[in-house]
Amino acid sequence: MIELEGVPELVDPVMVAAFEGWNDAGDAASTAVAHLDREWKGEVFAALDAEDYYDFQVNRPTVWLDGGVRKITWPTTKLSVVRVGGDKPRDLVLVRGIEPSMRWRSFCNELLGFAHELGVELVVILGALLGDTPHTRPVPVSGVTSDPDLARTMDLEETKYEGPTGIVGILQEACTHAGVPAVSLWAAVPHYVSQPPNPKATLALLNRLEDLIDMRIPLGELPEDARAWQLGVDQLAAEDTEVAEYVQTLEEARDTAELPEASGEAIAREFERYLRRRDGGGPASPPGSHATESGDPASYLRDGPGGRARPPRPLRPEATDGAEGTEGTEGTSDEGISDPSGSSDSSGSSEGDASGASGATGSSGTKGTSGSSEASDASDAESSGSESSESSGSSGSGSGSGSSDPGSSDSSED
Repeated sequence: MIELEGVPELVDPVMVAAFEGWNDAGDAASTAVAHLDREWKGEVFAALDAEDYYDFQVNRPTVWLDGGVRKITWPTTKLSVVRVGGDKPRDLVLVRGIEPSMRWRSFCNELLGFAHELGVELVVILGALLGDTPHTRPVPVSGVTSDPDLARTMDLEETKYEGPTGIVGILQEACTHAGVPAVSLWAAVPHYVSQPPNPKATLALLNRLEDLIDMRIPLGELPEDARAWQLGVDQLAAEDTEVAEYVQTLEEARDTAELPEASGEAIAREFERYLRRRDGGGPASPPGSHATESGDPASYLRDGPGGRARPPRPLRPEATDGAEGTEGTEGTSDEGISDPSGSSDSSGSSEGDASGASGATGSSGTKGTSGSSEASDASDAESSGSESSESSGSSGSGSGSGSSDPGSSDSSED
């Protein structure tokens, strides 16, 4: 029996979860949940027993000093609750941790136990994948579910994916079998600049979550961070002719594929977000002519030369033909911008599956660039991921070193 002493009765609670590791390219998903926890001052009320689910040789504990006393922080998954007031009060249960190394069914059952006791009405799981998407365009976010009724009522894609999966996919299927409505939101991260952080992808996930649960989410400094991130990548790409040409190719493909959507559904969604922010008393700006991540019009269709200084620039990778890509939060085996040669002809489909293997493998150094994403048939038109790499990825942020094949005890892997 799960004891929840001290947790008040919640109002229309929604559980929002994200896990570092294979399903978290650029740390976009876990950073989104951390942002919600920080902005709304979440209160932790439970933590899963690390001994039950984590391999400490893969996700190592950390030692730190507290007033001269040495303490240990164990890798785990924590649950916190935030009370959201306003005209439409709705509380959130935030789940943030590292993809477990083992006993995934027990892990999901324990989370579902909390969901049942708290009266959770909807579970939203955030993920991020690597894909052939240009950093200069709005980040594609796919919303998928394995429940056909939920897909119809919430205007989501019904996943048809078959293949390896991560904890995101397992948790979504566990929710479906338990009769708990569950949705996965996946952001596509450019494979050629996949090292964390990626505030633009984080912002896109939060905006899509805002639309899904119909509540205003305070964005804080994320819009400015996203603009600074894009400006920094613009400058790095401009220094490499081959990368600049590759980005232009991705832009042309993206614009051609999404031109009809840009003039219809995306504009309507952006206008609704603008109205919600205006009515909620938050910072408002006129609706733009294209869907953006910040609510500002066309804020990511190439920033101008002025404005906020870019973040510290990542190191340029050395050419490493045949280097194996990494998965999850690291995304690529290189720091900085990867050489795109060899990757432009690799195609796949966007992560849209409940399964979550999409936070998948990143690109190699210069040749044979590849990413991996779980494919949802219905979301192919929205974004494309690179072909799945055979190599396994590094564990998520905060984890120790080490890697293993998908399905192994590595918390960064399916």
